[in-house]
Amino acid sequence: MRHIASKVLYTLIALLLSNAIFAQDAASGATSGGTWVFYSIMAAAVLVFFFIVVQVSDNLLAIEAKQAGVDTDKANLSLMPRVKELFRPKTPDHLAGKPVTSLKRGHDILLEGVASETIDHSVKATTFAVQPTNFIGISPIPKVVVEVGDEVKAGDILFHEKKRPEWKWAAPVSGEVIAVNRGAKRAITEVVILADKEMSYRSLDAIDLEQASREELKGFLQESGAWPLIMQRPFNVIADTAATPRDIFISTFDSAPLAPNLNLVVEGNEAAFQKGLDALNKLTDGSVYLGLDARDGHAPHTAFENATGVEKHWFRGAHPSGNVGVQIHHLKPLASSDVAWTLTVQNVITLGRLFTEQRFNTERLVALTGAELHSPKYVNTYLGAKVGDLLDGNLANDHVRFISGDVLSGEQKTVDGFLNFHDDQITVVEEGDDYQLFGWLLPSLNTPSISKTFPSAFLPDLTFKANTNTNGEKRAFVVTGNYEEVLPMDIYPQSLFKSILVGDFERMEGLGLHELVEEDVALCEFVCVSKQPVQQIVRQGLDMMREQS
Repeated sequence: MRHIASKVLYTLIALLLSNAIFAQDAASGATSGGTWVFYSIMAAAVLVFFFIVVQVSDNLLAIEAKQAGVDTDKANLSLMPRVKELFRPKTPDHLAGKPVTSLKRGHDILLEGVASETIDHSVKATTFAVQPTNFIGISPIPKVVVEVGDEVKAGDILFHEKKRPEWKWAAPVSGEVIAVNRGAKRAITEVVILADKEMSYRSLDAIDLEQASREELKGFLQESGAWPLIMQRPFNVIADTAATPRDIFISTFDSAPLAPNLNLVVEGNEAAFQKGLDALNKLTDGSVYLGLDARDGHAPHTAFENATGVEKHWFRGAHPSGNVGVQIHHLKPLASSDVAWTLTVQNVITLGRLFTEQRFNTERLVALTGAELHSPKYVNTYLGAKVGDLLDGNLANDHVRFISGDVLSGEQKTVDGFLNFHDDQITVVEEGDDYQLFGWLLPSLNTPSISKTFPSAFLPDLTFKANTNTNGEKRAFVVTGNYEEVLPMDIYPQSLFKSILVGDFERMEGLGLHELVEEDVALCEFVCVSKQPVQQIVRQGLDMMREQS
């Protein structure tokens, strides 16, 4: 019906144009002029009538669609095609017939210092650490089962949670335990290991994945020290060993600034990745969902595209389209009583190596990024590597900030700090401690912003040199609509943040706080004209909800 309507409209337009040309070529000026006016009026009347019919029909279709529960934002039920459908580029062959979600909201921050897709095998870290502070909801002083001076193998247990002894953390490398560092109130912050030159591993009892029961598989993962690889929504805490998740979600791409290319990460680890998916399938009664990258014309890695035993869905749009929380929201939103588990691609590979290699192998690819590096690149290392070891000799400037993760949601580190447990990126940016007088008035091209007061907002392909300046100071909340522009979720962020600040538990739960973690609102913090610590506010609300649950 839509194609017929389009043909009728185009025919009428062609008729109008042909009559105009005919009128200009006629011998008699008066007669041709009258004919042109007559046909023009008739054509205009037909067009108006046709437009009215189409509008009425579209309204009736929209009413029927709403009653049937059809999402009219995603499905065009109009008799006429949308303008963007007429000029939309051809769908790549690898996406033909595939489920694709196009996110309209979000924002990409293009920064200088993207890691070149070459792996430097000469960079070696010598010191590694497991940090209890990377995990929410565990005791500040877990039970440490090793002492300074002990020799450990990769996979040996270092400590476990006192209240949940089945939560165990294993050594990422073999070597000597050289420190058990403590922070405020004697809380343990790091268990540090000086790595051996040749890695040795604790042998694991073989387990038949196909024949093992769910409880046997859970017990194996806990004893191997791999259970902390699995995170749970809501709250983004370690997965509850007693729970059965509704579903498990994995995002196969990262859309954050300077994020590593996960197609490169999975190269050579295809078998381990698939085996990790097979193991996860046994842990849920629901489905394992893979979020795949549809942002450009390139197909994702075959390990992702040809993965078996999973539900695959493609996502197109600006950051945070790669966030697993955003993908959960659009695939199968969490109700307040639901539990879902999430993993990163590198953690799935580590999980799979338990079965393909029979050892706890935390080897991973880390992206060294940022404009303050001589050579942004990828390096092979292990979980929890020391920041200074990975960046030794690569700094172009000594007045910098080190970040474990990306610039939006990462954590500040020192050269003596360590990569966080779930991070596979180090970002180095200029320390922005200079004050710029009336900076908001200057037409700077090096200020990433969504505000049209900056020329950079009109240049979507412009790259920026990042620094840590906030370009303003904290002030009262103001309603600008900026949060909604960059959060592609059906949530009212401003109302939610205010409900958290006033401690309105029922309202924050009703506004969808259980669907969020800090990284999902990191862009809201970036665009916030009030300079509110939005991620900190969300964590405050999540902790309140967790205490009440």
